[in-house]
Amino acid sequence: MLYFLKFMHHLKTNTILGILGGGQLGKMLLQKAADFNMNTHVLDPDENAPCRHLCKVFNHGDFRDYDAVMAFGNECDILTIEIEYVNIEALYELEKLGKKVFPQPHIIAMAQDKGKQKQFYAEHQLPTAPFYMVNNKEQIKKDRFPIVQKLCKGGYDGKGVKILRSENDLADAFNEPSVIENCIDIDKEIAVITARNADGRIKTFPVVEMLFNKEANLVELLFSPSALSDIQQQRAVEIAENLIKDLGMVGLLAVEMFVTKTGEILINEIAPRPHNSGHHTIEANAVSQFEQHLRAIYNLPLADTSVRSAAAMINLLGEKNYTGDAIYEGLDKALQAGHVHIHLYGKKTTRPFRKMGHATITAPTVEEAISLARQVQQVLKIIS
Repeated sequence: MLYFLKFMHHLKTNTILGILGGGQLGKMLLQKAADFNMNTHVLDPDENAPCRHLCKVFNHGDFRDYDAVMAFGNECDILTIEIEYVNIEALYELEKLGKKVFPQPHIIAMAQDKGKQKQFYAEHQLPTAPFYMVNNKEQIKKDRFPIVQKLCKGGYDGKGVKILRSENDLADAFNEPSVIENCIDIDKEIAVITARNADGRIKTFPVVEMLFNKEANLVELLFSPSALSDIQQQRAVEIAENLIKDLGMVGLLAVEMFVTKTGEILINEIAPRPHNSGHHTIEANAVSQFEQHLRAIYNLPLADTSVRSAAAMINLLGEKNYTGDAIYEGLDKALQAGHVHIHLYGKKTTRPFRKMGHATITAPTVEEAISLARQVQQVLKIIS
């Protein structure tokens, strides 16, 4: 381990960084890795993945397949992820063989299972909504409605979640292992991104607030800095930092949280990787989440995370009723709105509510940034 720390304090350009997943998060990670002249390899099942032409070596293969991950990992010195749903057994084996895997495999396994996440929060006295576990819908208690049912595995971007308001809704409930939570009286949804390197150093980004698309149940807009009180923001940062310490994690951790109507802050779920709630940091903070993740996994000094500008970020989603080759309608008008920074992910086809890109708008105030973001939202449409 001492050799590892010494080795990792010095950036060697012949060190091979392997990224499991070639989507938009990997693409933005590669863009920053290029600034460090890192030697990057990517594994993804989509031969037209956004990362394909940005990495040194692209491997067309399934990151959920044991053999594919083993073959890929054996070529690399350090492994990281841009998606949680990878083959954990292969990562455990690669770690035994001396490969550096960040975040560590047991943390990725937790991220794959909301039940394990909730149990970890309870065991470490981290604040979260009251819950219990079920293996099937027959085990759902019939005297505690309304409740929220979350599939333990497979849910993402708002999928795998149902609100059950009465016993009548049980017919439509998931019949698979799930977390059952009390319905929380939510005032706001926030996120905190924190990073930890192998030396145990921690740096945390300021709190962001998120607004959700109710139909798609995914983030539509976020803004920074948050309007929460200083005390609430300090509490949210403290929760995120306690969590990454308790995990002993190396890398970047996104922590989504609820703020209740009474001001309580509760952990919702985690993502141990760069996250949608941190895209604005590319333009709005002293360091981006992508650079911070690379610094953490290479055990380099973590950077200042302070806000450089007020900002709002909108996800550019595929329009309803359109499926096919993507057309970006109104891009010229969107770019006239002000300090608009467009990031298109390079996905060939669009479909309703698919994340096709994002736009970050910087401005002197949050209010101006949100107003400009709404203007961009009105004119930039992704159709086919």
